[in-house]
Amino acid sequence: MSLPKTLAEDVARNLVMVANLLDEDPEQAYAYSRIALRLASRVAAVREAAGFAAYATQKYAEALAEFRASRRMTGSVELWPVMADCERGLGRPERAMAMAGEPEVQKLDKAGQVEMRLVAAGARRDMGQIDAAIVTLQGPELASSAVHSWTPRLRYAYADALLEAGREDEAREWFGKALEADKDGSTDASDRLAELDGVEFVDALGEGDDHEAVEVVEVEAAGDELDDEDDEDEEDEEDEDDDEDSDSDEAPKA
Repeated sequence: MSLPKTLAEDVARNLVMVANLLDEDPEQAYAYSRIALRLASRVAAVREAAGFAAYATQKYAEALAEFRASRRMTGSVELWPVMADCERGLGRPERAMAMAGEPEVQKLDKAGQVEMRLVAAGARRDMGQIDAAIVTLQGPELASSAVHSWTPRLRYAYADALLEAGREDEAREWFGKALEADKDGSTDASDRLAELDGVEFVDALGEGDDHEAVEVVEVEAAGDELDDEDDEDEEDEEDEDDDEDSDSDEAPKA
């Protein structure tokens, strides 16, 4: 759907703000998405952006409605995994599992299929089927040594599932593999590894502040000591001057 130039520019500005704020300030991103939605509710990109903003603020019913609207407009299956995850968010993991078995999944690209697998494994875990969740994540994508954008999250999810199943040694191995692939820090695999190894992190910044404060106190204390010494020296000099004045005031005896 085409929009008048001025309206299109207003919508575009709001969509840019949604994209920029989605990770840092989801609530604000959601507010901008509502503005864009009021301006152009018949534009698929607007409905999709509104869906992701609602999803980021855990408004899953609203997100699902927006994703469905966008899909009706475009006919694309790209949003299928996140739609299934909305079903999980609404407490309906069985619906997410049903979606994982639909023909739409076969139309997804590799990244989309991996995402669908992650959602399905999460649904299995929601239903208390941890062993089934582990099996769901297994496959050629997990076994491959090649690194793709989805590799860190897939390895991390597998490690997390293994840990929940009590398979700690294997979990440690896969958290390590997730960390190796996670060049952008998209997971907290390093923290999870540290927890397993019993490593505790100390707030270095806080320690530095305390150390600096101690140094300031010590400097001030040293300054006070120097001031006291100066005062004592001045008092001694004044006493000597008084003694000299006293001697000069006495008249010489004939």
